[in-house]
Amino acid sequence: MSAFAPLTAQGLLNRVRTHIVVPGNTSLNATAAYMGKSQAVLTFEGPFVQQPETATGIVNSPQPYVMAQIVLSLLRSQALAALWIAQAQSDSTLGNVVAYSDSANFPSVTLANCSITEVDPGAFDGVDPTTKVTIKGVFYTNSSMWAPSA
Repeated sequence: MSAFAPLTAQGLLNRVRTHIVVPGNTSLNATAAYMGKSQAVLTFEGPFVQQPETATGIVNSPQPYVMAQIVLSLLRSQALAALWIAQAQSDSTLGNVVAYSDSANFPSVTLANCSITEVDPGAFDGVDPTTKVTIKGVFYTNSSMWAPSA
């Protein structure tokens, strides 16, 4: 009997599909053409479920939300990076922000109540063209916990 690798399609990544949408201020929308090589990085902060220990195990305590952040790598050589800095100077709150990944199979992720929390203009060395903008907001989890109990 011999082992064989299943012929499962591995999917496709599309480097120009990534984009960030700010519905409340569409002038801040960023497509891949405005981004550096790392484009956008989405991370969730903290566990989706707390698991307090008991004498004999754990109790699951689902979180209704976790904090999340998007680090957006914008090209300083284009005007969009300056628009983001101007927005941070004027009003750092953004409302909802939607992140679209590099794969059509991965769902868009909406963060609520977002703000610009950091702007790193990057090295002014003529080599690295990126300005990093950090956006933080709320990612809602465990929606089934709001369902009425039977």
